[in-house]
Amino acid sequence: MARHNSPLSNLEQPARRAASHPWIEKLARLGFAAKGIVYFVVGLLAAQAAFGTGGKTTDSSGALSTIVTQPFGKFLLALVTIGLIGYALWRLVQTIFDPEHAGEPTKAKQIAQRIGYGLSALTYSGLALTAIKLIMGNPTSGGDSTQDWTARFMAQPFGRWLVGLAGLVVIGVGLAYLYEAFIAKFQRHFNLNLMSESERQWTKRLGQFGIAARGIVFGIIGLFLTLAALRQNANEARGLGGALAALAAQPFGPWLLGIVALGFIAYSIYSLIEARYRQIRHP
Repeated sequence: MARHNSPLSNLEQPARRAASHPWIEKLARLGFAAKGIVYFVVGLLAAQAAFGTGGKTTDSSGALSTIVTQPFGKFLLALVTIGLIGYALWRLVQTIFDPEHAGEPTKAKQIAQRIGYGLSALTYSGLALTAIKLIMGNPTSGGDSTQDWTARFMAQPFGRWLVGLAGLVVIGVGLAYLYEAFIAKFQRHFNLNLMSESERQWTKRLGQFGIAARGIVFGIIGLFLTLAALRQNANEARGLGGALAALAAQPFGPWLLGIVALGFIAYSIYSLIEARYRQIRHP
């Protein structure tokens, strides 16, 4: 008896061929570079605020707003936007095909990793949309989008529990980043054979410092989400900019903020190295 392919199986091979196109790799590498630029601006502004030379604590959208106000800002932001779209597209490919087999060997881990890739694709798609609005001359809203989304979720049935769960998950992600930084597991993603010994060592150091800084900030964001759920107050929630501001408000805050800001700058350089040397596996 002849077997009939389902519509989804008929689409799988064309989708894999499209995802394996050389332009996907080029866009992915441009995406890592764009991500690095965004982190550099966030880190630089935070470092300036910490050391009392201007600057501010802001998030990725604030970084894009800063870029567009610079000389040739719209042109620079347009390049970053292409990179952000490329990064979102690469994350989508990872969500659908998991070409790096990041979730192996356990099924649960694979599902969790793909969910993470999908959320990253949505995040960077939204960031690209924000950049396009800025290029077109439409300013972003001055409110805290994290608080807005938290309020919407908490207004739903079981929303408070979902926000609390999200907070615990984000804390878990932060701890995972700290562990990754400690064991330098990220090195497996690089074409180490193409790098000199000095480049490998600097990549390891920058990656450990930068990923640890991200882990700390994720932990703070998760903590505020959890507090928002416990206190039933969406205004307790904080995004990236709010987490950095909260860090600055602590005892020895400028020092703490300065260390994390330098970590973000280190991560930005690490992302630029990723753009050059990361392994981009095809589905």
